[in-house]
Formats: sequence, C-alpha cells, structure tokens
Amino acid sequence: MIDEYDFSNATKNPYAKKLKKQITINLNNDTINYFKQLSDTTGIPYQTLINMYLTDCAKNKRQINITWD
Repeated sequence: MIDEYDFSNATKNPYAKKLKKQITINLNNDTINYFKQLSDTTGIPYQTLINMYLTDCAKNKRQINITWD
C-alpha cells in the first residue's frame, strides 16, 4: 500500500447529487403497514416505495389540502 495517494487528477463522483440522506421521521403504524403490504406485493422495499411516493409528490408539486374543523 502506498503511504500517500495523488488525487489531483481525480474526477468528482457524477452520482454524488443523487445520493440519499438518512433522516429520522415519525410515521403512523398504519402508514408503515400500508407500504409494507405494498412491498410484499411489488417486491420493492417499503422504504424505497415511500421514497418513490414522496419523490413523485415533490416532482409534481402536489399540495396537501388541509382543513381544520
């Protein structure tokens, strides 16, 4: 192994902007169970399904309609 490496000609990772960021989020059990059941039928991990759904909402600029009674 070399003591020192030369990275002066290195290129940036083209996928760096697409990396995911780990966060903590509180979700209702019913919501988690829904995506877990969907995961069983689709074969896609439930966290990936949640990410896909939220990504679709963000791309399409979906707005939630909240009414307080």
